[in-house]
Amino acid sequence: MKKSKSKDEKDDRKVVATNRRALIKYEILETLEAGLVLTGPEVKSLRAGAANLSEGFARCDNGQADLWNVHISPYSYGSLHVEQNPLRTRRLLLSKRQIMNWMGRSVAKGLTIVPLEIYFNHHGRAKIKLALAKGKRGPDRREDIKRRTVQREIQRDFAGRHRIK
Repeated sequence: MKKSKSKDEKDDRKVVATNRRALIKYEILETLEAGLVLTGPEVKSLRAGAANLSEGFARCDNGQADLWNVHISPYSYGSLHVEQNPLRTRRLLLSKRQIMNWMGRSVAKGLTIVPLEIYFNHHGRAKIKLALAKGKRGPDRREDIKRRTVQREIQRDFAGRHRIK
């Protein structure tokens, strides 16, 4: 007899690509999940893990949200007759309310919409996790580095006390 999965257990997703640079360069204020409009070879290439989000960003214009500068490599076993542009602009599937909300906030406050990760959800659909982010300046980055080094030293001291001698 199978048990039904709870909401927490349904988070079985296959992460294809993550944007670690975004966590360093930006302060994440809010996140959102969106669908992607992809072609068949792009989906197959994503399943192979051939994507790069490091220079990507999203822009909301004319009531539509688009993803720019995300590199999805051409599918190597695909047709040679179909031209595959790896950096093409891809449409994001969001509701009008979400688009207007994020468009207003990104324009008025000078925030950026950055992709954090691309993954396949439990239904097998390609999704992208977007973040409304504020760029970090030099002092903010130095503060993060200090915090990490202090945390690392605390962990080392704590681990050293519990060793059996």
